[in-house]
Amino acid sequence: MYKNLVGRAVLACAAACFFFSPAFSQTQSPKAPLKIGFVYVTPVTDAGWVRQHEEGRKAVDAALGGKVQTTYVENVAEGADAERVIRDLAQQGNTLIFTPSFGYMEPTLKVAKDFPEVKFESITGYKTAPNVATANARYYEGRYLAGIAAGRMTKTNIAGYVAGFPIPEVLQGINAFALGMRSVNPAAKVHVVWLNEWFDPPKERDAAMALFDRNADVVAFHTGSTAVMAAAQERGRMAVAYHSDMRKIAPDAQIVAVTHQWGGYYTQRAKAVLEGSWKSGNLWGGVREGMIRVGDFGTKVPKAVQDEVLARQKDIAAGKLQPFRALAADVRDNEGHVVIAKGVQLNDEQILKMNWLVEGVQGRVAR
Repeated sequence: MYKNLVGRAVLACAAACFFFSPAFSQTQSPKAPLKIGFVYVTPVTDAGWVRQHEEGRKAVDAALGGKVQTTYVENVAEGADAERVIRDLAQQGNTLIFTPSFGYMEPTLKVAKDFPEVKFESITGYKTAPNVATANARYYEGRYLAGIAAGRMTKTNIAGYVAGFPIPEVLQGINAFALGMRSVNPAAKVHVVWLNEWFDPPKERDAAMALFDRNADVVAFHTGSTAVMAAAQERGRMAVAYHSDMRKIAPDAQIVAVTHQWGGYYTQRAKAVLEGSWKSGNLWGGVREGMIRVGDFGTKVPKAVQDEVLARQKDIAAGKLQPFRALAADVRDNEGHVVIAKGVQLNDEQILKMNWLVEGVQGRVAR
């Protein structure tokens, strides 16, 4: 009996030692997920700039599952509010933070100095730091392709463009759109309305209506809501969707959509943090990298036009077509100055500093 008691005691001790061994608990305890924060400049809506970044966040969750824990804060104004929110996310233990708005660049850099162990991704920013990377997309490539579709579809040869702010990114889009239109329709003109707002649905709608009143039968935009698409649907005109496919809002008006695809980049950067290989950098990706895609044609667009646009998209991906390259003649701005000499292609630095409007665009840029 004594031996049986001893045997039982030994077994009990072995079991206790096994289950409560510090070494065992360290190897078996699950690794805490990587906490990732996102800051959005507008509310999360059904379509638009923020919607595409929200789809990117969801793509990270889908790809990495329990390895990550993502969260977001929406409708954060650029400036002091942004700094407060970004700082809060860092204090809450998020070690990777995405800040997708140009006006978040300086607040991101400021917070990053105080949290050197946190990795920050400044989307559309251009200033880096050891723990701050930047990324942007070549939206102008999609704009050029949309311009081809608009140039084929217009009957009045007048397109409207509702624009947020006259910064290089917006100017690139307007100019690429006009060059795309005029590559297939030399008589085409583009009328621009500046809002000095990124997200103001009533103002966006009013601007679109004013452009329709000026005989524009197709309109594009660089703002954050779906108001321009809804206005086109209401007036029986055509429109180019931006950021997202907006056929739910404008099933009859949409001719094509320029969509932004962030899921691949966001997932890649989260994986890099998990693997310990994250490094600061500056990516400017476009059609070739899968960050910009043109498609989602409306029912009124003939197959021949769809095929032409998709063929040109393949040309851009293959490096055969560059929107800011002058082939047959000099490219001039709308004041008559040569801005791209025949045979010349603008380099990235020149594109990033763009401060002019191309011939065929009605509007001015303050210099």
